[in-house]
Amino acid sequence: MEAREILEQVKSGGISVEEAERYFRKQPFEEMGYAKLDSHREIRSGFPEVVFCSGKADKYLVSIYQKLWEENGEVFGTRADSHQYEAVKEAVPEVTYDEVSHILKAERAGKRRHGKIAVCTAGTADIPVAEEAAQTAEFFGSNVARIYDVGVSGLHRLLAKMEVIQEANCVVAVAGMEGALASVIGGLVSRPVIAVPTSVGYGASMHGLSALLTMINSCANGIAVVNIDNGFGAGYIATQINRLGERDIRTEKRCGKEGD
Repeated sequence: MEAREILEQVKSGGISVEEAERYFRKQPFEEMGYAKLDSHREIRSGFPEVVFCSGKADKYLVSIYQKLWEENGEVFGTRADSHQYEAVKEAVPEVTYDEVSHILKAERAGKRRHGKIAVCTAGTADIPVAEEAAQTAEFFGSNVARIYDVGVSGLHRLLAKMEVIQEANCVVAVAGMEGALASVIGGLVSRPVIAVPTSVGYGASMHGLSALLTMINSCANGIAVVNIDNGFGAGYIATQINRLGERDIRTEKRCGKEGD
């Protein structure tokens, strides 16, 4: 629960001052022995703690999901598998699993989303990483436009979608092989581009290293690069940019009304 939400509940009479005081006196983390859940992360950064599921023992993962669900009313995890989904679902029936992005989440109903992020892929094989980015951004409150399979080998496909892409507060460009998509988009939009190299490609692509080097060495300006296959990192940064963009729009509207 966010500090603002607690204060709003105190204001409306939903909880007492004493209950709010107990919350703020809590340690900034929950000691679980095998894990220390960062319960104040959302207060500090605006984003709750996210679970990296891969490699975690079932009993640890289940307990972590239970605790985060109880504390926050939602929980988000990446790099999960179907076995972990079945284990967690027994304890948290609300949890859902996406086999494409490998995201394991339980989400509040009726969540409002703001702004727009465009998530683009060079090819269909890049979609798992793109979905990790897109679903991360959606979970954190952003609207996402998906523009898939618009790589440079058929540039007309990308150009046909430029109106949608240019409306976004930022663009996530996901590509393997030679990773040229980010550079092309970077030369066509006025917003930040987050480049995500993927491990898609033949032998000389070196499991995404070729795309990573292309993106780092891009001659187009306004491009930032995350690590290979790091869709989560891209979705997180894109949400930060989207929030700033929406805040600026609201400020401009408010100043415009005051000017009138």
